[in-house]
Amino acid sequence: MRDYTKIDAWRLADDLTVAVYEATKGFPRDELYGLTSQLRRASSSVPANIAEGSARGTRKDCLHFLHIARGSLSEAQYFIHLSSRLGYLQDPLINQLHQQTKSAFACLHGLIRAVERETVVSGP
Repeated sequence: MRDYTKIDAWRLADDLTVAVYEATKGFPRDELYGLTSQLRRASSSVPANIAEGSARGTRKDCLHFLHIARGSLSEAQYFIHLSSRLGYLQDPLINQLHQQTKSAFACLHGLIRAVERETVVSGP
């Protein structure tokens, strides 16, 4: 079991989630149960699944949750795009959130590859 707070991918995803919560404070009230909720849920799912995966007993289980985290990150990235198209987010905030998602993707991808290599070398 790893301490998830020491995992770089978790830290980046956690920072992204905080940024998303701050950014969505200005969304229209009629989006509270729509886009605001969806974007917050998708972004918070990323560090939550990294944390859950780190607590699992096998590398296979860990990978399962890391893949879920990657899917949630893709979903958050889309909702950021949609928020921009709808005019709810403006530059430079859009660029900041896009950069944060790219950094989180790269780090999470590296973590997934590392766990996959560990799984092949030493088994589940």
